[in-house]
Amino acid sequence: MNRDDPIEKSPIASRQVFSVSELNTEARDLLEGRFPLIWVEGEISNLARPASGHIYFSLKDETAQVRCAMFKMRNRRLDFRPDNGQQVLLRAKVSLYPARGDFQLIGEHMEAAGDGALRRQFDQLKHRLRDEGLFDEHLKQPLPKLPTRLGVITSPTGAAIRDILSVLKRRFPGIPVLIYPVPVQGAEAPAAIVDALQNAARRDECDVLILARGGGSLEDLWAFNDEAVARAIHTCPLPVVSGIGHEVDFTIADFVADLRAPTPSAAAERVSPDRDEWRGLLKSWENRLIRRWRERLSRQRQTVNGLFRQLKHPGQRLREKAQRLDDLEQRLVLAANSQSNQRRSRLATVQAHLRGHSPKHRLRELRLRLQTLARAGRNAIGTKLARDGQRLSTVARALDTVSPLATLARGYAIVQTDDGRVLRRADDAQMGDTVEARLGRGSLICRVEKVRKE
Repeated sequence: MNRDDPIEKSPIASRQVFSVSELNTEARDLLEGRFPLIWVEGEISNLARPASGHIYFSLKDETAQVRCAMFKMRNRRLDFRPDNGQQVLLRAKVSLYPARGDFQLIGEHMEAAGDGALRRQFDQLKHRLRDEGLFDEHLKQPLPKLPTRLGVITSPTGAAIRDILSVLKRRFPGIPVLIYPVPVQGAEAPAAIVDALQNAARRDECDVLILARGGGSLEDLWAFNDEAVARAIHTCPLPVVSGIGHEVDFTIADFVADLRAPTPSAAAERVSPDRDEWRGLLKSWENRLIRRWRERLSRQRQTVNGLFRQLKHPGQRLREKAQRLDDLEQRLVLAANSQSNQRRSRLATVQAHLRGHSPKHRLRELRLRLQTLARAGRNAIGTKLARDGQRLSTVARALDTVSPLATLARGYAIVQTDDGRVLRRADDAQMGDTVEARLGRGSLICRVEKVRKE
């Protein structure tokens, strides 16, 4: 032990000794008193949701992380559901968890940060409008094959309108274009787009509308993710084609529109017919029309020529009609006579058939058959009775042979007790018993005087 160490020489009573709990509590009070409520931005990780309703997570950046807790009463006020990987802003107080000595933040308020918040709003609105049915395919309006006028809702100075006009000039320059100028970015853009859609529907000057904007970030395209714009597209009576951003960009307007084109140029191609294709189609129709008229003219000439050949003098036509009438009259008389003869012959045949099937002959045959059957029945019954009588006599003789009555008639008797029991042995009776002896005719009531055993 080093006696020169000042710690070793100090008296025990002068030392200030902290327990672990006291030290952690002092540190917590120091941190909470030193820092006011602060804002911290970071990415959520290690998110936990116990049954208590509190949430525990870590906020991290590229080089560090800090543990955070947000209790149930504060958690209920969130307008979104935090998840791992989200970039958030957390308003919290600096603290320390005394039980483990963990440095932590106690969250008071949380909100999504930057593009993550916009993406969350986009997804929430998309799901809500889809559940309402605004994206249903059966609500989509068909596009006109040959529009008489196109309406374009876009910025009059942007690249989108130049691309659209260039495509229309190349494909079908004869279609008039009406531009509804609107800002396509900024806070005033959604209301202006809604007004343009409603104005185009009210004026009803176009067959189809193109809603277009060039590419940009999610924030740049945010005017086309506005709920009012989506509902205005949904209620617009004119077909709406969206051509917003680049091919990879999707907005809420794309899902509600009757047709989504990946770019403004593609939107112009979708709504405009191909000039060369229509020229070929018109030429084909022209050729078909000429061919049809030539065929019809040829048929009309044939008809006229046939009518000229058929044209005759009225006197000749009268003679032909009179001769035709005489011929028809003769044919009618012949047909009537032939039909009368046929019916007369058929009547004679039917009468002969009826005479051949008269009921008198049938009744006579049935009467003779009945008499024959009656005689056969009587003979059969007599034969049957004779045969059955002989059989009955034979059976009677056989029964008489085995009958106990025949045995009794030969002098034997059947002895029974009072209760009807037949005595087969002498020792079955006792002296003084009364028995009945049944004979061939009648019976005797006897008293047993003596039993003689064999």
